[in-house]
Amino acid sequence: MSSKSFALVLTACAIAGGLIWLIYASQTPTDPADGAYLDGNTYFREGAYEQAAASYRNALEINSQHVAALRGLANAQVQLRRYDEGLTTIERAVRLKPGNGGNYAIRGIILDHTGRHDLAMADYQKSLELDPDVAQGMSWLDRLLYNVQERPPTVADRLKYLQQQMALPESKRVLRVPEIDEQQRPYEQ
Repeated sequence: MSSKSFALVLTACAIAGGLIWLIYASQTPTDPADGAYLDGNTYFREGAYEQAAASYRNALEINSQHVAALRGLANAQVQLRRYDEGLTTIERAVRLKPGNGGNYAIRGIILDHTGRHDLAMADYQKSLELDPDVAQGMSWLDRLLYNVQERPPTVADRLKYLQQQMALPESKRVLRVPEIDEQQRPYEQ
């Protein structure tokens, strides 16, 4: 294929993709809270967790049932080590959307951080049952954008690790390794 033909095919694909996106976007209802939610995601990706939390709260003032904003707020609260607040926040999301695997994954993370490993494992398992894609973790595109060289552990990886550790005698269990845990890059899907 010549370079001109390749350029034409590439241009045609870009135009077709843009048209498909425009049709999809015009028919997809938007929530008035989405702008504040997306701002929160931007702050979260930048590591500005206080600003992210504020944006997610703004989204929730507009729509108190915005489940994605609740999940984002809970994630920000985890990064700020406000685990009790995060648990309260994610519990609201679970009540609003009990079939969302991501809600259980975040609740599992909070329970894991607070040493309630049996409950965390149950939530990790539930999240994977409800949404097997949770096991995929950070996408290759996010890894590329944020220069994450190695694939970070997923909920499925953490569940397997906890199951292995809980099978050991209590004196031999290693449930947290703070030096490694601190290196994990959080992300909002």
